[in-house]
Amino acid sequence: MSEPVNPTPKTPGTPADADAEARRAASFERQRRLRQEPRFPGGPAADPAGSHHERRIRSFQPRRSRVTAGQEDALQRLWPKWGLDIDGLRVLDLPELFDGLPVVLEIGFGMGEATAQMAADDPGTGILAVDVHTPGQGNLLGLADRAGLSNIRVANGDAIILLREMLEPQALDGLRVYFPDPWPKKRHHKRRLIQPEFLDLVAQRTKPGAVIHCATDWEPYAEQMLDVLTAHPLFENTQADGGYAPRPPFRPLTRFEGQGLDKGHVVQDVLFTRR
Repeated sequence: MSEPVNPTPKTPGTPADADAEARRAASFERQRRLRQEPRFPGGPAADPAGSHHERRIRSFQPRRSRVTAGQEDALQRLWPKWGLDIDGLRVLDLPELFDGLPVVLEIGFGMGEATAQMAADDPGTGILAVDVHTPGQGNLLGLADRAGLSNIRVANGDAIILLREMLEPQALDGLRVYFPDPWPKKRHHKRRLIQPEFLDLVAQRTKPGAVIHCATDWEPYAEQMLDVLTAHPLFENTQADGGYAPRPPFRPLTRFEGQGLDKGHVVQDVLFTRR
């Protein structure tokens, strides 16, 4: 009985290899275009700043997940009215955008329940709420619409570009960063948002007396927040002992926070003012 004949191995550079490479390149290009296409025409852009900005380490990872019918409806109806893309191509007129209200920037609002509650509790303050999560953007717009809130604007994209290129000096009356990604692995610590360079930018865009409020349930990140804010010459701790602050009444207890507390997590608030 004759032995089976082994097929001739393919060598690099054959037409079959070229065809496979072309198919891979075409698939990659299709996926790239898909990531850049808006999911909802007239709604938030997939990549609002585009490639004209420098490549750098980001503190967030854009993710696409299921958008409900209600969230999709809110995005299509309300984005032209209350939404804006962080494209880095213009400077925002916050007094015009918020009808003269003092404005607080909130970076990362999740599904927006806490943001909507804070806006309802304090209608005399405008909240510029930034996130990249499309379902959360739609959910917050829907919450604001149902509650009749007019003091929320939803911004889509990179908060660093917003601060650096789209806001006037001393435009903000406060900053809120609640439960940002802790990037727990040591090699990822450079991705954490609260860093000295970020605070330099915040100091340029906030007014004297502005409140800088951070909260996290990740103790090592809480320590970093406290350390870098304490070290910055333009920020002053509201606590006489230089430590953490009790949760202020204006910050609602979020569902995410409640889940963490049920697991035994310790939530720390860091509360500073701009000198």
